[in-house]
Amino acid sequence: MSSLSTPGTGGPEPLLLLLDPVARQTDGESVRIAKDVLCGGADVKVAYPENPTELDRMLSHRGRRRPVVIGSDLALQRVLQALHRQRELGADPVGMVPVGRAEELATARALGVPGEPVRAARAVLSGAPRTFDLLVDDGGGVALGGVRITGGGARRPGGRPGGWRSLWAKLAAAEQANALTSDAVDHSPRVRVEADGRLLADVHRPVRLVELTLTGAGGSGEDGAGVLEVVVRASGALVRARAASVSVVGRGFGYEADGHPVGPVRARTWTVHPDAWGLLLPAA
Repeated sequence: MSSLSTPGTGGPEPLLLLLDPVARQTDGESVRIAKDVLCGGADVKVAYPENPTELDRMLSHRGRRRPVVIGSDLALQRVLQALHRQRELGADPVGMVPVGRAEELATARALGVPGEPVRAARAVLSGAPRTFDLLVDDGGGVALGGVRITGGGARRPGGRPGGWRSLWAKLAAAEQANALTSDAVDHSPRVRVEADGRLLADVHRPVRLVELTLTGAGGSGEDGAGVLEVVVRASGALVRARAASVSVVGRGFGYEADGHPVGPVRARTWTVHPDAWGLLLPAA
């Protein structure tokens, strides 16, 4: 663990700059540019959390400093998860400068974060906060866009997705195609799925896909805020629902939260927290 304090020009909002170690390896030049812009416009403390314990400690001791992430979607997710554990998630908007491979920044693009480091850093310094819903599970995890359970278990998607909505749509289409052509071996989990107490699937039918997508990810006051779009595909049958909470129970299943594998677990309940966190975006 190491951290370094860097004085800036004394901007009105002091910043805690959380540098993802992977970002420095992936694109050190973009990291350097973002640091220069931020340090030139605010009082900045730069920190290099190497593990979740260090991240928790740095956030809990940040004082008045606003958290700013330089890194991937996963780095942002980890910061929001730590703030959620500390019950500090809505205390202050978070800033982000996305650095990573294209497939690792799909959520940042979908949320409206500029992809270019100078523009993203300027949004942190002079942008406006916008609130977003968050999907929180009873194991302490969070998801910014959605969750998927598939017959093949959790897996990382590849390619160059255009955002979490199109990413889930492409994966669902691929799952449907597989269901039509490969019924010989069925590895689908047998799980019970309930949405706001309504039974959508039970253990006597193998489930090929459970997909939960935040519909109110656009922020405060947007139609659909606080609601999940739920899709369940079981043995050829497709069920759709809208709910604020979804529970899944089974002998053991893995899932993806924002494309990142989790599990296996025996049970999970996901609940929408409306307008749970804020993100600094370009004012325009």
